[in-house]
Amino acid sequence: MTTRSMIILLGLMSLSALNPPALASESRDQIRAREAGIRIGVLPTGELNAITDVAGVRVGHLTLREGKGVRTGVTAILPHNKNIYQSKLPAGFAQGNGFGKMAGSTQIIELGEIETPVLLTNTLSVAESIAALVEWTLVQPGNEQVRSVNAVVGETNDGYLNDIRGRYVTKAHALQAIENAQDGVVAEGAVGAGTGTKAFGFKAGIGTSSRRLPRTLGGYTVGVLVQSNYGGVLSVDGVRIGELLDQYYLQDVVDNGDADGSIMIVVATDAPLSDRNLRRLAYRSFIGVGRTGSPMSNGSGDYAIAFSTADSVRRTVSRRSSAATVSELPNDLMSPLFQAVTEATEEAILNSLFMAVDTVGHRGEIKALPTEKVLRLYRENRKGVAPKIDVF
Repeated sequence: MTTRSMIILLGLMSLSALNPPALASESRDQIRAREAGIRIGVLPTGELNAITDVAGVRVGHLTLREGKGVRTGVTAILPHNKNIYQSKLPAGFAQGNGFGKMAGSTQIIELGEIETPVLLTNTLSVAESIAALVEWTLVQPGNEQVRSVNAVVGETNDGYLNDIRGRYVTKAHALQAIENAQDGVVAEGAVGAGTGTKAFGFKAGIGTSSRRLPRTLGGYTVGVLVQSNYGGVLSVDGVRIGELLDQYYLQDVVDNGDADGSIMIVVATDAPLSDRNLRRLAYRSFIGVGRTGSPMSNGSGDYAIAFSTADSVRRTVSRRSSAATVSELPNDLMSPLFQAVTEATEEAILNSLFMAVDTVGHRGEIKALPTEKVLRLYRENRKGVAPKIDVF
């Protein structure tokens, strides 16, 4: 083991107690939107209804809750378990409203690929997360000659619940989030990069969902993870819940509720797509954002990154150094994937709200979505609508 590897390992070991359980004032029973009876769209979900339904994708969180002022963290998305720099993935980047800090985006636009994990954090901790990705990449076996790293880091501003000027997230925290990454069930709500975020005036955070195409359409999976922190007029599967709850943007000329904020969207798929079609896929995720009631306001940073894990389109060393034949889906087969990412994004956002908890922080308290009341209003306003069934 190199000296640098030992330093990183010792730093990670010292962080083993940095994820305390939620405070007593920050706990309640939680249930995902689908488990509560809200079934978005027509396509079936993957087994876990999470981004980790895409084989090889792992997610890790590092959550910081200290005293009253620290409510923040880091979330890491790893696309596969190999050396990502040496086995890059085709990727597409999409910008909705661009009031944000999206590190690494221009190289994704230019080259159409990612070479590091994707990290999400708060606005003023992007630099520390970049440093972590650079450090992590340089020590990977096989990267001894690497002299340039395009670190991919997204953010939203958690400055209401979190004392963001304190810049409590360190490089070591971001490294821990990467080391925490695993497959399987993904923690949602007020965890990781979503610890201090809010949406539509309610506590929000991390949410995830997936869709699986029928075998006749390739059987591909699309998984989405969001860090939600924006506003508007909340809509749940077409029901205008924000108005029914009397809390929404432009109510009484912006007396209650706002639309500013941001959302980060990470899309993974096993469909063999070119970077151009991944960019198209990333843009379709914003349809799901709009369906939840967002106008993508002037003060919002709305970004999406989509990548493919398919072996046939992987940017391995040999494929980057000589001409290669690549098998990828044509344009005419993209529409089902567009439907899948739209549905999964909408449901991931709802999960970020449904799985969040009441949180007291730096400037006050943000209440979680009153799910029992929301479900009652949803059922009342969905009367007469035919039940949804899975399409196989």
